[in-house]
Formats: sequence, structure tokens, C-alpha cells
Amino acid sequence: MSPINSQTQRTPEVLGLSCPVCAASAEPFLSVDGHDYFRCLTCRTRFLDPAQHPARDAEYAHYLHHENDPDDPCYRRFLSKLAEPLLARLEAASRGLDYGCGPGPALAVMLREAGHEVALYDPFFAPDPAPLGDTYDFVTCTEAAEHFHHPSREFARLRDLVRPGGWLAIMTCFQTEDAHFAAWHYRKDPTHVVFYREETFQNLADRWGWTCEVPVKDVALMQRPRVSA
Repeated sequence: MSPINSQTQRTPEVLGLSCPVCAASAEPFLSVDGHDYFRCLTCRTRFLDPAQHPARDAEYAHYLHHENDPDDPCYRRFLSKLAEPLLARLEAASRGLDYGCGPGPALAVMLREAGHEVALYDPFFAPDPAPLGDTYDFVTCTEAAEHFHHPSREFARLRDLVRPGGWLAIMTCFQTEDAHFAAWHYRKDPTHVVFYREETFQNLADRWGWTCEVPVKDVALMQRPRVSA
């Protein structure tokens, strides 16, 4: 591996790169395993050169190997990092959307068991766009945001799906130490193309005028303001 620098690699100005989350200028970060990564100093995102994103068919083939069994107690414990703090904030019988639910919508099952109504959307496994025409008391996005090829577009959609007073709950492995990025298991997944920090979601919430809580590492709960009476 080697750091990208202006003497050996193309600069972001030549590439025309900007942060795919906040649109601020990006700078070269790291070149490793034949992949070029960039970083945003505004919202702290790290991201793969978009020219190196995996093709859609390769993505789909990789996702078919995911094991997201709703009956798997280990997977349920993993999802409880988001489910428990979100459930503590929801009113009874809330309506929600599991965005990027994957082939086994375990989180939706857990939230339904708690008495909530949950619709599903996933571009590969639940592609019916009808749920995207509604708004919800909560929208969840677990282990999906790191796959976004156009995160600013996706986050704008997620924002618009949440009713006033509602919640957007995101779970993704937060990137922390740059020194560990090259060896990080999360980076090595070929379908992971954008990597967020806690500050990324605070920046996003600030720009929207929302609040943002991080109840545990890797979980951001963002609330849309209620409409004033």
C-alpha cells in the first residue's frame, strides 16, 4: 500500500471529485489493493474512487452470500444495537420502512414483533418502489449505507421519507483510525464503497436542521423536527 500524493497519482481536481455525501472538496487519502480512496475534511467521509465501484451484477452476486436469517439469535443480537434504542424512542404502533432490507429482513421482523408496522424496500430484494411514495414515523437503514454509490442522493431520499417528529436510524461500521484503514475488514468487502464517521452523521443532521444521537458506536439516530403548532 502507499499513500496517494500529487506526484504519483491524479489529484481530485483532475478527477473532478467532491465528497459524495456533502459535496465538499475531497483530497487523496490512500491507494491499496489496486483501489484509490479519498477523504472529505468537512464531513470526515472516506470513499472509493467512483470509477472503481463494483458493477451491479457483481454486487448482486456478492449479496447472495449474505446470511441474514431472521431466526438467527446472533444476527438478532447484532441488530439489537439499533433496534433497542430506536424502540425506546418510538410511540406505540408506529409505521416504518426498512430501507435496504436485504434478502432476510430480520430487523423488520423484530420491529413488527414489538407492535410496529414495517414496509420493505431494497433495490435488489424488494424493488417495488411503492413504499417510497409514502412517509413514515421511522426509517431504518442497517448495513446498507456503506453500499451507496450516490450517498447524497440516497440520504436526501431517506430524509424525505421521514415525517416531522420521526426518526431516521442508520447502522454502519464507523471508520475511526486512518492508520488501520488498509487492513480494516470493512474496507475489504468489495461492495463497500463509502465509509462514515460519527461526525458525518452529525454534519448531515446539522445541514438538515435535525438532531443526531449516537446511542452506541455504529448507530446514528436522527430526528426530524416536529411541526410547530
